[in-house]
Amino acid sequence: MSGALKVAGAVVVVALVGLGVVVSMQPDDMRVERSIHVDATPEVTFDQMDDFESFASWSPWGDLDPEMHTEMSDATSGVGATYYWKGNSQVGEGRMTIVEVEPGKMVRQKLEFMAPWEAENEVVFGVTPDGDGSTATWTMTGHNDFVAKMAGLFMDMDGMIGADFSKGLARIKDRAEADAKRIADEKAAAEAAAAEAAAAEAAAQDAMAADGGAGGPDASGTE
Repeated sequence: MSGALKVAGAVVVVALVGLGVVVSMQPDDMRVERSIHVDATPEVTFDQMDDFESFASWSPWGDLDPEMHTEMSDATSGVGATYYWKGNSQVGEGRMTIVEVEPGKMVRQKLEFMAPWEAENEVVFGVTPDGDGSTATWTMTGHNDFVAKMAGLFMDMDGMIGADFSKGLARIKDRAEADAKRIADEKAAAEAAAAEAAAAEAAAQDAMAADGGAGGPDASGTE
């Protein structure tokens, strides 16, 4: 081997070692979290989060592959419910499984990526009271293996994933607020109908009382 090749080889080795050191210094764990205020009660907001059928309607990743194949378990909500997807290179392949539910408060999922790389993360959808409405939060945590650390050198993973979370939360907000308005309108209509029925009943009773008075003995006492 010529001296030039030896030098080039040494440079490559040093560069690879240096890159390995830089990669190894990246965080061992990852966390992405986004929140949004929703003008709906926690219960109404939670309804958008605890069912995979609802998820399919607001998921930000459906936009990336309209032909994406999905499969859901027979029970689409509750512990044990699953959602499998397989699509193009932008959405990859994976599965979500609900592992814990606190009704009206929190849903915890195991998120398994199968392609384009393998990884296992935890996802939590949380809802907390916020004034007359609620705050919806989407969180993903996991361990960064070497590949994930390497990717983090060249991509802003928090920014990329966080942007998708923000888009999904905005859709949750729209749907929950639409449901809250529908519920409020239905309640107002029911209350108006009840008030109208009560007024009609009162009027009928007044009319019966008036008829009863008119049909009694006259003022002279004659029958």
